Amino acid sequence: MELPPKVKNILLLDSEGKRVAVKYYSDDWPTNSAQEAFEKSVFTKTQKTNARTEVEVTALENNIVVDSFDAVTLLLRSNVDKREALDNLDLIFLSFDEIIDGGIVLETDANVIAGKAGINSTDPNAPLSEQTISQALATAREHLTRSLMK
Repeated sequence: MELPPKVKNILLLDSEGKRVAVKYYSDDWPTNSAQEAFEKSVFTKTQKTNARTEVEVTALENNIVVDSFDAVTLLLRSNVDKREALDNLDLIFLSFDEIIDGGIVLETDANVIAGKAGINSTDPNAPLSEQTISQALATAREHLTRSLMK
């Protein structure tokens, strides 16, 4: 019986190559410094490519890098930037867990991943009872900011 291919890591790096959210599934990079060196290497090799929201698969020195931002885009309501990602790290890590378990790919459909990660509604004006905790806090923060600006 042939085993499914294993994913060694999943990386979400910012525009400068710094880690925002990463998860390693192998011991190929046992130390934090080894992981950071690998992340820098991946960033250096991919920074010249145009980032897109569809899935890209790039072979880099026998490593397969899968860029799938559709689920993250749904989770962050199309506002994919570092600050929004840091504010919603819980949802991003939940989506990582829905995509990969122990290095084995479980799901690739962004809508399914976002749904399992707890997104009941992507409408920021939805009732608080239909939003996740992070969404409700973001909505409350937006309302507070608007009321202070008046």
